[in-house]
Order: sequence, then C-alpha cells, then structure tokens
Amino acid sequence: MNKELIVVLDFGGQYKQLIARRVRENHVYCEIHPYTLPFEELQAMQPKGIILTGGPDSVYEEDALSYDPRLFSMGVPVLGICYGSQLMAYELGGKVTPAPHSEYGHVEVSVKSEESSLMRDWPEETSCWMSHTDRIEEAPEGFRITASTKECPIAGMENPEAGLYAVQFHPEVIHTPEGYRIFRNFVYDICGCSGDWKMDSFVKTTIQEMREKIGDGKVLCALSGGVDSSVCAVLLSKAVGKNLTCVFVDHGLLRKNEGDEVEAVFGPDGPYELNFIRVNAQDYFYEKLKGVDDPEQKRKIIGAEFIIVFEKEAKKIGAVDFLAQGTIYPDVVESGIGKGATIKSHHNVGGLPDHVDFKEIIEPLRNLFKDEVREVGLELGIPEKLVYRQPFPGPGLGIRIVGDVTEEKVRIVQDADAIYREELEKAGVDMGKGQFFAALSNMRSVGVMGDHRTYDYAVVLRGVLTSDFMTAEAAEIPWNVLQICMNRIINEVPGVNRVLYDLTSKPPGTIELE
Repeated sequence: MNKELIVVLDFGGQYKQLIARRVRENHVYCEIHPYTLPFEELQAMQPKGIILTGGPDSVYEEDALSYDPRLFSMGVPVLGICYGSQLMAYELGGKVTPAPHSEYGHVEVSVKSEESSLMRDWPEETSCWMSHTDRIEEAPEGFRITASTKECPIAGMENPEAGLYAVQFHPEVIHTPEGYRIFRNFVYDICGCSGDWKMDSFVKTTIQEMREKIGDGKVLCALSGGVDSSVCAVLLSKAVGKNLTCVFVDHGLLRKNEGDEVEAVFGPDGPYELNFIRVNAQDYFYEKLKGVDDPEQKRKIIGAEFIIVFEKEAKKIGAVDFLAQGTIYPDVVESGIGKGATIKSHHNVGGLPDHVDFKEIIEPLRNLFKDEVREVGLELGIPEKLVYRQPFPGPGLGIRIVGDVTEEKVRIVQDADAIYREELEKAGVDMGKGQFFAALSNMRSVGVMGDHRTYDYAVVLRGVLTSDFMTAEAAEIPWNVLQICMNRIINEVPGVNRVLYDLTSKPPGTIELE
C-alpha cells in the first residue's frame, strides 16, 4: 500500500506514541524511528515530513543525543517538539541554555498566530503543556519567534523558507487544547499531505497482500479472543479461509467465562471460515507460575510457556507455513525493539525461538494503534460487542494478581471483576472510554464478618478514562455504585474482606497494577 509518510525521530520522549497518533488522526500514516536511524535510510523513505520528539537530555552536553545535521537541509519540512526544538536551534547556530526556572504542567503561552503557519488560527493567549528545564534563548538566523511564555522567550519559532518549525511545549497531549491544530497545519498546509491513510483502504489492501503472500500456504494464528487477535484472525479468514487454523490457548488467566465466549464466536458454530482449536492448559500454567511474584518474570514465563504449548499443538496439526499474531504498534514501541528503553515486555513481540518450525511470522496489525484496530474490526463486520471489548493484557490475570499466582487467586479476581463490570454496566457507566477491571493485591488484613474474625485479601478496583492509553485519569465512579460493588464482592467472593479503589493516574502509575 503506497502511502504518504511522516517520520517521528525519537530522542527518548515519553509522548512519542501520542505524536504518531495525532498525525494518524489526520489520516496521514506515521512511523516512529530511533534517533540512530541512518540518514541515508531516512532519505530512502521519502517522508513528506519529519517530527523530532522530546527527550531528557540537554543539547549542549557532550554526550547529548543528536542527529545528522543534513536533516535540516534535505528539503523536507521538520517540526521539533521540546528537546527537538532545542536540537534544531542548537544545530543551526541558536543559543540553548538552562532556564532560570523550569516549566512543568499548564503554562500560559502568548502566540503570534498571524505570523505563524504552524499555529495559524490560534488565540493570542492559550494554555499549553510544558515539561523542560532548558530553553532556547536565541533563535537561529532566519527564524521568527511565534510564541513565548513568562519564562521561555522562544516557545515557538519558524523558518518557513527552510521548512523548519519548532515549539517548546507539547502539542500532542490533551492538556494543550489547541495542539491538534499544529498537527493538522503541519501535515496538510506545510507538508502538503492529502490524507490517504484510511481503514477501509487498509482492509482491502491487507487482505489482498496476504492472499498474494500466503498463496496456498497454511497459516496458524495465535488467538486470545481479545480485540487484536480477533481482528487479525478475521482478516486472515477473509484472505485464506480454511487454510487458517486458529489455536486458542486457555492459560487459565482469562476473565470469567471468557474461554467459552471465545469458542462461541470462533468455534465451529461461529460465523467465520476457519479451523478452531481450543487448548485447555490452565493447570500447566498454574504450575509454571507457582511461587513467582516478580511481574516481569511472570510476563516472561507466560510468554515463553505460551510458545511451548502453541508449538506442541502446531506439531499435531502438521506442516504450517506461517504463524499469525495480533501484535499492534504500541506493543512494538513499548517493547523497545529499536525504539529505546523497554517499558514492559510483550509476549507476542520479538519473534520466536529458533527451534519453532515456521517459515515466517505474519503480523497484519503491527503498524496500527488500538483505535485503528477497532476501526478495522468494524470495517470487517465484527460485532461491536467484541470490537469494543475491554482491553485485556496478553499475560491476563497474571499481572492483575500482585504476587504469586494460584488457582484460588484467579478465581477471586475473576469473580470480583465480573461483579464490578456488571454493576458498572447496570449503572450506565461508559466503559468504552477507558479501562475498568478488578485486580487482587497481595495485602491481607483483619476483618469482621458476622461474629467471626477474618484475615483475607483486598481487591483493588481500577477505572481509568483515556483516549490513547498513554495517559489516563481515574474515572469518577459514583460513590453509591462503588458501595454496591464493595458489598457484593465481600459478600459473594470468598477470601475477600476489603475493597479498595485505585485513584492513581498515568503517569505516574501504569494502567495495569503490574
């Protein structure tokens, strides 16, 4: 699929995925690449525009992250954000110094919108999100200043003749209300994009590409029943039909009754043309996780054992040419494959061990964000209930149980989670705007039930609202609804005598507990 491309060069910015998503929201394809990407490779991509992310370094330090200075004269528009703006100023002869006072959070910005192509139609005064300790003190020759704050004399600068634009603040976060205009103006007015990145085209092209690639080959798909693997399976079903076998490994760490629900949708009585195999491996996984309480170790064990179970099933099936996975773009970026630091490992990223006998891995959703995957699902006619199913981590309840995993703990969190989501649905709480689930802490405390002293676990209820899953705020669930959940969980779920509600936002926390 030939498409216009915007390249994001990552200098360690925490919001790099948000930048890419903001570009794609304008129907322009965008990829994130590390700052180590060779200049010749960047040129060969023929991007319509380039965006430089923020980062923790100071550009004037000896070991600061940098890039080939030819970037700024290659004739492609460049937008620098935060560290990217300072790097642009520094490399082109401007002056970057430590700021007398750091700016973090909401800051009032004065904008000269009539002099700016990037901030055209902005109000003269607006709130933006800042996060910096250095500042541009002098702009390079040829640049005009387009924005400033009390502490930052150059919060925006432009050299339209050279196609160079920079802002000190973060337009990609929701805390900068006018930020979306920057990306729209950059990709359309400055880069001249037409906006050809649309999911209906993606579906048609991807199905055709998979037909051509796979031919008469046999495909094995790792199906979890989540949105990503389900959309992947249906795409492949449309492309190769009965040449596709979907293996659903039930590791015993799913939500209550979810294994049966997955079988009802994709099994022989379902609407899709594919071969479905369910592997009940609950006891196997419980044994492998016995006594393991480190969350990263649990992730790795679940991922590794999943591959072992999957491989055993593959050998029973016979010769298979391709393995399909529902890997999506955030999995790839967060796993740090060529993109910088690892935030967390993902069990379906990074390839398979050498002894696994497949010709090639197929990941048709690898370049999509979650909201784009949902769009693809709707384009394919997958029921909305499945498309908008609450997000669920690959390691499942293994990382929603703090500490070691046991069958009893799994039962506790499954029952508590089912009650929680049932009561939220009854109360009309919109769960489609975030993620809502119950988790199990490793805290046990004294309680009184009837005339008896108890010493049981505390369940943690989590509810966050987010548009991108990169930042999130705790949902304000009505107090009476939380009380109903608490009463039901304590009374109906043996082993629980306390219920907590997690108010932590992301950052500083993560959405999952582990």
